[in-house]
Amino acid sequence: MDVLALVEWIGEAPAAALLGLLTGVIFGVAAQRSRFCLRAASVEFARGRMGDRIAVWFLTFSTAVVWVQGARLLGLFRASDARMMAIPGSWSGAVIGGLIFGAGMVLARGCPGRLLVLAATGNLRAITTGLVFAVAAQMSLSGMLSDLRTQLAALWTTQGGHNMDLLSTLGLPAYSGLLIGLAFAVLALVVARRNRIGAARVVFASGVGFAVAVGWVSTFALAQVSFDPVSVESATFSGPSANTLMFFLVSDPVLNFDIGLVPGVFLGAFLASYVNRELSFQGFEDAANMRRMMTGALMMGFGAMLAGGCSIGNGVTGASIFAGTAWLALFSMWIGAMMTDFLVDQHGVGAQPA
Repeated sequence: MDVLALVEWIGEAPAAALLGLLTGVIFGVAAQRSRFCLRAASVEFARGRMGDRIAVWFLTFSTAVVWVQGARLLGLFRASDARMMAIPGSWSGAVIGGLIFGAGMVLARGCPGRLLVLAATGNLRAITTGLVFAVAAQMSLSGMLSDLRTQLAALWTTQGGHNMDLLSTLGLPAYSGLLIGLAFAVLALVVARRNRIGAARVVFASGVGFAVAVGWVSTFALAQVSFDPVSVESATFSGPSANTLMFFLVSDPVLNFDIGLVPGVFLGAFLASYVNRELSFQGFEDAANMRRMMTGALMMGFGAMLAGGCSIGNGVTGASIFAGTAWLALFSMWIGAMMTDFLVDQHGVGAQPA
């Protein structure tokens, strides 16, 4: 895609939104067909299984790392220009926020990306939970929870005015990121083969990771030709969910990548489910289930903003550029999710299925 021609045709802000829409549609189609979800993978692992959910997660993760690091070696992207890397990261936020987020996504029975995909198929539980997540994220960004978030994030931050690049900090060569991604890809294919995952699901799971690379490369290209500063970013659902919510609530909305991303995911997932005749209305089972999911959504909204991103923003998008706090947040999310599944669903009252 000729980004310069696109900017000259429709302008910088609409171009950013269009690139977000493109990234979102790819993500939505791929996530709906692969059933990608970090919550499902972490619960599966907590219960001692290396099943298809983990295989899908590894496929997504490895594909994102391979494509992003490959693009970096080809000069199509610079990790140092990414918004996540160019600002200080919070180690304390990654740990505390990651643990809270991980617990919340188990209670909510889905990570934000999965909830958005399910919402597009007619799942009313996911629609309601996703809206609560967006409100909680906005409250944590600039509302009544913002002071608490700021205080917790300030407890321990990265040095030098920017996030930690794990590859450069460890003194690894430029191609090491690609090799790490390929190693994870081999692991993913082994687990996928053991679980007899079909070729179509393998391709779609990889497509989620490819969408992350599309976001990074396209916003980087846009930043190179834009007159005004443009954030180099990719798929995440904490900030974009809050921004999209506010876009429809304020009198002077501003177009950007985030505003295209969330509707794009919804559109892609809707089209995929429509074509495959998987649209169906679903509601809450009972009041207890609703309370559980609302609590989880609140925890995810606050945890994601504190951690600097959600399970996609940290776990795939941030990890693909080897941002230090993203990897720590991802680890904390896994721990929080597994602990909550063990305490609440495996040994608590009213256990929920994986």
